[in-house]
Amino acid sequence: MKQGLRMLQLLRLYCSLFLFLCTFFNTTLFAQQQNASNKGIFTILDNNADYLLKKSNAYSVSIGIVKNGKVYTKHYGEIDKGKGNKADNNTSFDVASVTKVMTGYLMAKAVLEKKVNLDDDIRKYLNGSYPNLTYKGIPVRIKDLISFHSAFDREIPDFSYLKKNMDDSTCFRIKKIDESYSKKQFLEDLETIKLDTIPGKKHKYSNTSLELSALILEKVYNKNFETLLSESFFSETKMKETKRNLKIDNSLASGYNNNHLLMPNSFTNLWAAGGYRNSTMNDLIKFLRFELDPKNKIVQESQRNISSSESSLNGYFWDEISVSENGKYCFKHGGAFGTNTLFIVYPELQIGICVIVNISGENTFGNLYETVVKIVEDLVTTSTEKINYGYRLTEDKVIFGYEYNRKLDPKLIKSISVAGSFNDWNPEHKDFKMHLKGNNIYELEVPRSQFEKGKTHAFKFVINQTSWINTPKYALNTDKTEDNNLTFRIE
Repeated sequence: MKQGLRMLQLLRLYCSLFLFLCTFFNTTLFAQQQNASNKGIFTILDNNADYLLKKSNAYSVSIGIVKNGKVYTKHYGEIDKGKGNKADNNTSFDVASVTKVMTGYLMAKAVLEKKVNLDDDIRKYLNGSYPNLTYKGIPVRIKDLISFHSAFDREIPDFSYLKKNMDDSTCFRIKKIDESYSKKQFLEDLETIKLDTIPGKKHKYSNTSLELSALILEKVYNKNFETLLSESFFSETKMKETKRNLKIDNSLASGYNNNHLLMPNSFTNLWAAGGYRNSTMNDLIKFLRFELDPKNKIVQESQRNISSSESSLNGYFWDEISVSENGKYCFKHGGAFGTNTLFIVYPELQIGICVIVNISGENTFGNLYETVVKIVEDLVTTSTEKINYGYRLTEDKVIFGYEYNRKLDPKLIKSISVAGSFNDWNPEHKDFKMHLKGNNIYELEVPRSQFEKGKTHAFKFVINQTSWINTPKYALNTDKTEDNNLTFRIE
């Protein structure tokens, strides 16, 4: 009896030890896999940051990524050359027009709460008649404000005369005007503004639209704009480090122009609905996560296409909402006097990216956008096998082929076309529109006789006639140019 009991105890001990070892090894393996995955993502950040530092000539690069709920941030270079003062997640940068998406959220909230209607004449919410805010009897509507289709002939205040001959002191002159310009002056100047076309017809970027939106939001909620931001946005996002009108010192990072001259901080006495705000990577990460929440109805409304177009999409103060090979994306560029920020979300992939450089030049936005595209491609590419991509040849045909990611919403795809050196790079050419074959696969058959023999032909695929699909890294058949076009050759 005692011997049997002892055997049972030993068996239980061995079972416990076995379970412990299994759990230990599984946990260790999972941790190793996680570490390898994290290392891979940080390698992606390192490689792209190095490229951006060289391309943009910035002193400092900060990158934040949200991927499937996980956060990755890293900072490179130094804020001021030779000082070794590397940025961190608490460093405050002037994020400029990224602020517009915050205002867009408040306006989306007002629409869902039926405080305003997208088709409302904006004068409904202004004190005064403002007959100048119509063109041939057609008024500016709420939807025209938030989609940058207001048709205002100028900004308020008007800096256009200063921007005709830009030099190193232009930003300082603009700031001097901002420092003395009041809300009272804004309302007076609003009576003198004119429309240059029918509202809703032409895209025209306008900061005036943002200040007017703040004024309208104050009217419908009977609260000042700062209170609305605090109660309905910052409290929701938990963003506690986003301020306005900070000075360049230990609180706000330095920013530089292309000549590496120190630029001033931005300042306004107006509502600061379109810019003039400073934020940290900590807060911007919270903002990215907020914008990636599929259950937040206000976020979804702010990212909704409010235009009737299937190719040129407009949301609530986003620079662009479009469809790429990575699904729907929304981006906002913030260009301050000496700092540039690109804030972008891919809701279907659950990826959000924010990149900040402390330089502002003619090509800075392009450098930022190119870098973000490369980061996303690195994050989603799994294939390492090099192949000829995008076409195949038969005896008498060139068959172009493209497969849209099956995990993405196919309803967003209205058309996929082929544009190349053989059709003047025209994505609207009716003979080069691809046909859906099923399972998100698109094909187009073209007789070989239409292509000149002995010549290398370059091409790309285009979604909805506007979004040019980037050539995948595993494609062998590229022209090795900066555009990295696909190629084929008829012998």
